[in-house]
Amino acid sequence: MLEGMKVSVVVPAFNEEKLLGATLASIHAALRAFEPLGWSSEIVVCDNNSTDGTAKIAEAHGAKVVFEGVNQIARARNTGARAAAGDWLIFVDADSRPTAELFGEAAAHIQSGRCLAGGCTVRLDERHFIADSGTALWNMVSRACHWFAGSFSFCEARAFRAVGGFSEELFASEEIDLSQRLNKLARAEGKRVVILHRHPLLTSARKVRLYSGMELIRFFQRAIFLPRRTIRSREACSPWYDGRR
Repeated sequence: MLEGMKVSVVVPAFNEEKLLGATLASIHAALRAFEPLGWSSEIVVCDNNSTDGTAKIAEAHGAKVVFEGVNQIARARNTGARAAAGDWLIFVDADSRPTAELFGEAAAHIQSGRCLAGGCTVRLDERHFIADSGTALWNMVSRACHWFAGSFSFCEARAFRAVGGFSEELFASEEIDLSQRLNKLARAEGKRVVILHRHPLLTSARKVRLYSGMELIRFFQRAIFLPRRTIRSREACSPWYDGRR
């Protein structure tokens, strides 16, 4: 049962006062899945240079709060991970709501001893035909390639540090880059990266509301035709960094 193990949930947060409270409440409820196993846990919120009440909300929900002044989600996750004391790390985005069932399924894979890292399929909290179609496509790719979504991933802390964490050269797709490096390490160690699908993560569809169709189309065009230049530029990845909430 791996008694005495500790799990750290790391939440990167940039101006997330609208959604962070609900996310942290969901995480607290989900962490109950570890209690029968005798595992301890903590929540680490990385305040990624927010200008709103993000840090105060995190503190009010009992989270350990650390600060990262460079506005970049890879850096925020890495900073949170450095402050984490867990044997396993779970990364959850500040606009997503995991369940005890999802955490329980992750725990079962951790207990198996054959899992190095993992993620899960996702679903949106609002219905949009195009966004739902894109999400369904992503879920298929995720399961086929063993790539996890940025909104939820879990990883043995030792392995996360061994591969160097999230690449701070990237402003998007950093989760795919990390997945690829962890898949390589898993093969070398005779383990695997899993993508859970029985209990999809509920995540916010706010980008569909906050950005016009043309804005999103322009971003994806750049990402498809100029991928390296796009994901290495904060300005090119504006839907994640312009502060629209």
